[in-house]
Amino acid sequence: MKPTIFDVRLSRHRDELKWLYMELYRDEQAFDYFISMLQACWDGRKKPLRDQDVSREADPGWYRRRDLLGMMLYVDAFAGNLKGVREKLPYLRECGVNYLHLMPLLQSPRGRSDGGYAVSDFRAVQPELGAMEDLEDLADACRKQGVSLCLDFVMNHTSEDHQWAKKARAGDPDCRARYFFYDNWEIPQQFERTVPQVFPTTAPGSFTQLEDGQIVMTSFYPYQWDLNYANPVVFNDMTENLLFLANRGVDVIRLDAIPYIWKELGTDCRNLPQVHTLARMLRMVCEIVCPSVLLLGEVVMEPAKVAPYFGNPEKPECHMLYNVTTMATTWHTLASGDVSLLKRQMETICALPKDFLFLNYLRCHDDIGWGLDYPWLNQNFGTDEVAHKRYLNDWFTGRWPGSTARGELYNDDPRLGDARLCGTTASLCGLEAADFEGDPFKLEQAVACDLTLHAWMLSQSGIPVIYSGDEVGQLNDYTYHNDPDRREDSRYLHRGRFQWGLAELRGDPDTYQGKLFRGLRRLEDIRAGEPCFDGGADVQVEDSGDSRVLALSRRSGERELVCLFNFSGQFVRAGVDRTGSYTELMYGTKYGDIGSVELWPNGFAWLLRDAEEEP
Repeated sequence: MKPTIFDVRLSRHRDELKWLYMELYRDEQAFDYFISMLQACWDGRKKPLRDQDVSREADPGWYRRRDLLGMMLYVDAFAGNLKGVREKLPYLRECGVNYLHLMPLLQSPRGRSDGGYAVSDFRAVQPELGAMEDLEDLADACRKQGVSLCLDFVMNHTSEDHQWAKKARAGDPDCRARYFFYDNWEIPQQFERTVPQVFPTTAPGSFTQLEDGQIVMTSFYPYQWDLNYANPVVFNDMTENLLFLANRGVDVIRLDAIPYIWKELGTDCRNLPQVHTLARMLRMVCEIVCPSVLLLGEVVMEPAKVAPYFGNPEKPECHMLYNVTTMATTWHTLASGDVSLLKRQMETICALPKDFLFLNYLRCHDDIGWGLDYPWLNQNFGTDEVAHKRYLNDWFTGRWPGSTARGELYNDDPRLGDARLCGTTASLCGLEAADFEGDPFKLEQAVACDLTLHAWMLSQSGIPVIYSGDEVGQLNDYTYHNDPDRREDSRYLHRGRFQWGLAELRGDPDTYQGKLFRGLRRLEDIRAGEPCFDGGADVQVEDSGDSRVLALSRRSGERELVCLFNFSGQFVRAGVDRTGSYTELMYGTKYGDIGSVELWPNGFAWLLRDAEEEP
């Protein structure tokens, strides 16, 4: 019998897959079941998805195109339910979106879900959002319109309401073995000595004692029970759940909190070698069953700990990763007006292999944590970590004199002087304050700041992703304070309902909504059409001559683009040492010398070397 495509793909990976699997589990029977499960998932993959697998296999760099533009949104906040999102696809396409990330929508208990990250059923959608069939219909519609669909896959834990957890609580030994259950505190206390707390203020510790005295590991919140990936049944069943979503038409699987998924006594239970073994196996699983599906790793750590999750060219792991540190450093730079740390950050990223693909963003569903390089800041500027975090939070909550930013704190710990920040891009850029004061000058500067930050995001290599509402300058939503299910979680400040009334103003150039929408679309169109934004371009951080201005050059063949970003609220003259003429792409201004370019407060310039000046 002629081998199937599945057989061919499996043969490429079987030896390595078995070696890694047996290294972790030493269970031949579990491995045989694992392979039969992969076969069953491939058998259940419908023809349009198999066709897409074949076409994307033939074009392995399809997700590296410079015209890719993402948007992340909450289904209920954006359009009520999944059918509503499908009806709003024309708006998303008008925004230029061809990568759509839906925030968690799988079934989870109301009030104990951590925003949907406590899943009680990996194969069911929250009833108020629709049914699994509605998700599949939306995925089909997206595929027909060239939009890739991304969904979160919560790997580290389940809800305490998941059927496995319910059976474990009732004493089922097989289900107890899927989690970390203990009859007393002896071993949990040993873990606590070396495992850092994730939420020391709102959910201290890494274990929870149940009503009957049993103790279960809960790294995040008490209602999120950590899964034990040392048990092959957990890996087998969670892999099947992942493939179930892939077979519904999901193109990108976001691996939530992947650094945490392997626990070992005496360690910090972060980034252990076994995590990379699991990630490598998941990559091979996708290449066998659904090679058009991408893995997006959520690794909220410094670059040195992020890069390993790409694997290596011979044994890749995640297709792409979040560029978390650059996001946080960007906001630090805006508040400090000094680009030194951001320059250092970008030098590190530019030194990484070009194959490493980052997902770049300014804001997302989550808070902003100030995980900056404090040893370097202290060594070079004498920066005190606690004092600097307090300054940043004061600045972005509008408590610092002269600040027009408006945000709120999350998980504030006055004892440690630590907190995370919440707020929409527009409100953090000053639009909310300017609009409230009715100050046209402040409003113009806030719009400029907002567009400059987006231009900076679009200037980075990788996939740019916009948070829903940012395209029309949506402000903070303070109504969450009146919602008993949400008022304790300040992240809902920027998770408010999409204001369709603002979107109706997107075509009016006299409104800030119109200025932002049109400006952002202009930036996105320039990026899509300019070869210097290719992922394979040579990117270099340059000396701008001013600590307030970041300079970045991008080269593709004979073409060169110089990007300047003024992170201060003053007019600044800065540039790079070049001869010849350049044209600013956003406004068409011609420059005979870009060594001293005047930049508006919080302004930017995209300067393309004129053709006759190209070497």
